[in-house]
Amino acid sequence: MRVLVAEDETLIRLDLCAMLESAGHEVCAQAKDGTEAVALASALQPDLAVLDVKMPRLDGIEAARRIIEERPIPVVIVSAYTERALVDRAVESGVFAYLAKPFRQDDLVPALTTAVARFEELSAVREQVETLSDALAARKAIERAKGILMERDGLTENEAFTRLRNASQTSGKPMRVIAEAVIAALAPAG
Repeated sequence: MRVLVAEDETLIRLDLCAMLESAGHEVCAQAKDGTEAVALASALQPDLAVLDVKMPRLDGIEAARRIIEERPIPVVIVSAYTERALVDRAVESGVFAYLAKPFRQDDLVPALTTAVARFEELSAVREQVETLSDALAARKAIERAKGILMERDGLTENEAFTRLRNASQTSGKPMRVIAEAVIAALAPAG
């Protein structure tokens, strides 16, 4: 994976990069503060970000929020600070793991693996929700268009559906598009 690392302390940043590279990851960018991390994430589009909490200009939690808002990726926070309020803020910002310093590579790799797995699960659920939402919207449009055709042309439900399906097949457009066109053209104003 291509990883963005943001840590204001140079030695810790270099050590973290070495751990990531020895675990088989590519460190595609290094930032010294949160503002730089957000800019690099936008420009380089890493697969994962590892951010320290306490950094100049913009803390890691706010940087994580901005990165995730622009383009969702798994984010792991690393910090010597483990106060409940910080952890809660990190969770609210959308991070996928919070790792307390000091840590070893044996701690880092499972945290990254877990963060990526949770991110992929969430992404899959979001896709399912979107697919189901689209299917529901299509079904509603088709049902409404059938109702309009039934009322206007005195068709049965099956005849109205067949008319929509035939128009879809003839035009090569999805039934939802045909149904929406019927609704736009024939729905009573109101």
